[in-house]
Amino acid sequence: MLQKTNPLQHPVQSGFNAESTAQEVIKGIDLTGKTAVITGGYAGIGLETTKVLVSAGAKVIVPARDIEKAAKNLTGLKNIELEKMDLMDPVSIDNFSQKFLATGRKLDLLINNAGIMWVPLQRDRRGIESQLATNYLGQFHLTARLWPALKKANGARVLSVSSYGHQMAPFDFEDPNFEEREYQTLSGYGQSKTACNLFATELDERGKKFNIRAYSLHPGSVYGTDLGREEPIDLYIQMGTHDENGKIKPEVEARLKTIPQGAATTVWCATSPMLQNIGGVYCENCDIAEIDLGQIEHRYDEPATIRGVQPYSIDRENAERLWKLSEEMLGFKFDTE
Repeated sequence: MLQKTNPLQHPVQSGFNAESTAQEVIKGIDLTGKTAVITGGYAGIGLETTKVLVSAGAKVIVPARDIEKAAKNLTGLKNIELEKMDLMDPVSIDNFSQKFLATGRKLDLLINNAGIMWVPLQRDRRGIESQLATNYLGQFHLTARLWPALKKANGARVLSVSSYGHQMAPFDFEDPNFEEREYQTLSGYGQSKTACNLFATELDERGKKFNIRAYSLHPGSVYGTDLGREEPIDLYIQMGTHDENGKIKPEVEARLKTIPQGAATTVWCATSPMLQNIGGVYCENCDIAEIDLGQIEHRYDEPATIRGVQPYSIDRENAERLWKLSEEMLGFKFDTE
């Protein structure tokens, strides 16, 4: 099937690269008067994103499942608001959103950063597989509820922190919840990240008329986050990144991104003037990614090769189909008018 992808999905020579840090990207950008919501903005690259946006003058609201951990990690940061929210719990998402909308504030940046990876089969109360529920459907739900505040900003951006992991699996429209097929954690993760890319594709199309632009992005292979804490060590060994004792190979570790480098693409998508009239694209290494048509040789033990975006994950027809399915799964319509 010939896939219809965004003609703007190609690098723009941003001047930054895989080694750029979030602080380098934000240099010269003033976010005074801007309000951002960052899910998972209290750990890993989310915390670094929070710190950098605050340093540029933004007010940042951090919805967190673990309030105690979040409060500890955010200690000393100014212009931060911490709120309770669990992406696996739709009531929690509604409560957070209603509280934010009640303030009457505009929302300039919604950064859907929180996520889980490579976990055993778990389901939420609705029966939805946990990686799909957390990494994608929770984002869709939250964005839908905060839409009035995003429109009010007249220039808002919505970011979905995706992953190269989208290459592990397309979205399975027939059995997204692994009710008929055997559960494989990599497939679950991959389809949830493919969904993030498709969401940004469709959201941008619908949001353009309100000057709302959407992006998905791969932070890079980052060392020092706790995202892969539940991953079986055998998977790392199989991928060639760890030795038989489960220790990361020194040569691989040396080529991984630091947390400040891992947050750079998020900050670039959130603030870059180069994206003023561009949206619905998948980014990496502080630039728009190249479409992967089989010309990129990927090796997990060589992080620089972990790049490119699969056409199925930015296909317009897939994006529209997923939007409708998401509304069905969540039981409400995301009214973008």
